[in-house]
Amino acid sequence: MFLRCKAAPAARPSAGFTLAEVLVALLVVALGIAGAAALQARSVRGAREAERLSNAARLVSALAERMRANPVAMGLPDAANPYLQFDYDSLAGNAPAAGTCHADADCTPSQLAAFDLFEVAQAVARLPGGRIRVCRDASAPAAGAALPPWRCDGNADAPVVVKLGWREDDSAAVPRLQMPVGAGAVVAAAP
Repeated sequence: MFLRCKAAPAARPSAGFTLAEVLVALLVVALGIAGAAALQARSVRGAREAERLSNAARLVSALAERMRANPVAMGLPDAANPYLQFDYDSLAGNAPAAGTCHADADCTPSQLAAFDLFEVAQAVARLPGGRIRVCRDASAPAAGAALPPWRCDGNADAPVVVKLGWREDDSAAVPRLQMPVGAGAVVAAAP
């Protein structure tokens, strides 16, 4: 009797992954997660900016409606028109005084304008570094500029406009919305 020895089985290739393959896979997954997180952060910023623009458009439209609803104050000469003197920067702390006029009181046109401007200033203060200005302006943005300037030309025949802006990421406040009071369309400036 002879005993037969079984031959050793042939070496099979390993069914696992090498360390290099695992590290490359982890790198690809990490890059994907980082890209998704950046995209999420960017979409949140975009949604916040869209919400601000929407709220700002409503605020500018509401102020324009209040101005049109007060024809006596709007009919005053520019130097006496309380609306045309409105230039509020929330960081400068130059908020208009609270008016004594309320919805159920008989108010003069000037008191009503003061009340309107006080309420608008409170809403602008909720924007990050918000600023609003009402003036006469027919000038267009400078060549190559996407945003209109804060300055106004002040010509007596220029339309009355409302300019509203705010600061983003430590930048200067720039007018992001501009609306002629006589018209109904709000012009949104490109960011």
